[in-house]
Order: sequence, then structure tokens, then C-alpha cells
Amino acid sequence: MIFHRTLLREFAHLAGAVFLTLFAIALTTRLIRMLGQAAGGKIPSDAVFAFVGFFAIHVLPVLLALTVFITVLLTLARSYRDSEMVVWFSAGISLTAWVRPVLTFAGPLVALIAVLSLVISPWAAQMGEQYQSRLDARDDLTRVTPGVFGESSNKDRVYFVESVAGDSTIVQNVFVSSVQNQRSGVMISRRGVVEIAPNGDRFLVLLNGQRYEGTPGGLDFRIMNFERYSTRVEAKESDEPESTLKSQSTLELLEKPDPRKLGELLWRIGLPLCGLILALLAIPMSFVNPRAGRSINLLFALLVFVVYVNLLTISQARVSQGKLAFSTGWWLVHAAMLAVLLLMFARRLSLFRMSLRR
Repeated sequence: MIFHRTLLREFAHLAGAVFLTLFAIALTTRLIRMLGQAAGGKIPSDAVFAFVGFFAIHVLPVLLALTVFITVLLTLARSYRDSEMVVWFSAGISLTAWVRPVLTFAGPLVALIAVLSLVISPWAAQMGEQYQSRLDARDDLTRVTPGVFGESSNKDRVYFVESVAGDSTIVQNVFVSSVQNQRSGVMISRRGVVEIAPNGDRFLVLLNGQRYEGTPGGLDFRIMNFERYSTRVEAKESDEPESTLKSQSTLELLEKPDPRKLGELLWRIGLPLCGLILALLAIPMSFVNPRAGRSINLLFALLVFVVYVNLLTISQARVSQGKLAFSTGWWLVHAAMLAVLLLMFARRLSLFRMSLRR
């Protein structure tokens, strides 16, 4: 039918714009936060985009569910504003006729949300934890970021490198503050190089610098000039990260279920159900009063989405704490939203019949 093809075409065009907008907002917000942490030396600057990539995969199910909801809502709201709905209603098409094209549009996206939530997002969380573990295992030389104060892995040394000259094995204007045997030491050097011993050990060699050493509050400070000062760089082995709930596969959650695992499973199952119910809920919510503002429906829709997701989060927390049975928690919120959906459909259909009688 022309009716179905027209709707599906408009759904497809609008969904791309909505998803790209939401995706750009989410990634920009996360990127700003990551850049702030990198500027403060909390994470390496070369790891920012990797963390943003893992975050993007993790947030995709929620963004796709919101995309389906907003797309259906905006498309049907535009039809109301442009009086297209009046034409379709006058042709004898009921409001329930929109269910089929909406399900045709939302079905593949809901299936994608299910795959992302149940399979891909846990895999991305696992890869992110392994990547974080490899970052934690990097030695102090690898952690150096020019222009940023850094701290050694064992927390006994603070260093600052102004710039890197040539390759990454040569640094300039080095400042190192350390504590050894309860005595503080500060070293300043104009140049430093990384050397590798025949046995594979790595050394940081500071050239033509000074060392100030003493006890804080005392007068027994010593000033030493040196032409060459070598310090061994300890290498760390990468430990296998402990598996968290978000990084465990769905099969692992089902093997030995406990309240915390069942809570995580409830969230993963809830996302595709949420996307499906929201897509149908957008049909009765899309009614637009010409006398009202155009943004009222969108604001109300965002409020409904926030309430729905928060109810899912509360249900997940209750199941994780053992205060709610999983057999009840996994469907309770969705059943409540489904009841709201049926009530809104019934109300719109009754108003539609009243308008026909008039």
C-alpha cells in the first residue's frame, strides 16, 4: 500500500538523522570528559579514542531505542500538523493501522538492540577492561606525557617532562621528585635518554643535571651535580583483569545465576523490550494540538523515556539486592508501560469515534 511505503520511507530518512544527532551528542560529551582526564594525567592521551570507542558500543542499545521512539513520534506528529492524519482518517483508516508499519520499521532495529545488548556490549566491556589492564601494566616511561605532571605506578615518584625530542627515547627539561629512605630528592636535567641494557633492562639516563636531597624541615640538604644519572625502569606484567558483571557474556550470567547476575540479565533483556514498547507508544503520543507548541510532544516523550529507563534501573537494582524476584522483575515494568500504551490507544480511539459521529 502507498500508506505503508510512504511511512517506511519517512521513518528510514528521519531515523538516520535522529540517530546521528544522538550519537554525536553522546560521543561529544564523553570525549570532553576523556580529554579532561587526559589533560589531568589520569589516563594516557593516546588511549582517549579507544575508551570513547568502547563507550560508543556500550551506549548503542539505549541510543537505538531512543531513536526508534523519537523517529515514530516526530513522523506521526508531522502528519498531524500537516493535516495528513485527517486525510487518512477520512479515508477510513483507523489509528491501529499504524501499528503494522511501525512494527515493520522497528522490528529490525529491536533485533539489533537485542544483539548489541546480549552479545556485543558485554564483549566491548570485556575488551575495555583488558585494554585498561594493559594500560595499568605500562612502565613509567610509557606513561610520560609532555607538559603534564605524572606519578609512577608505585606512587613514590612524581615526574615532569617539558617536551620530547626526536623519537620517544629522548626527553628534554626533566623534573623528578622522589622519596627514598625517608629522604626527599629532586632531580633536574636538561636532557634524558632511554637506554636498553644487554639483558633487556631499561634505564632512564639523565644527563648534565642537579640533585637536591634532604629531609623535609631539616637543614641537611645536599646539592649534587652529575653528568650522568641512571635509574632502572621497572617492568610490570599485565594481569588478567577480574571479570565484572558488564563484561560477562549472557551465557556466563545464566550458568551460575545469583541476584547480581540476574539484575544484569534483566537490564540486557529489558532494552529490546523497551525499544519495542516505546515504538508502539509513540503512535498515540504523536497527537498534536495545533494550538499547542510543537515541542510539547517531544518534551513529554523524553520524560516518558527517562521514566521508563529509570524504572528499569530501579527494577534491576531491586533484583540485584534480592528484594525482587527475577521472575517478576523482568516483566513488571514492561507490563506497566504496556498498560499505559493500551489506555492511550483506547482513549485516542474513543476520541476518534466521537469526532466521526460529529
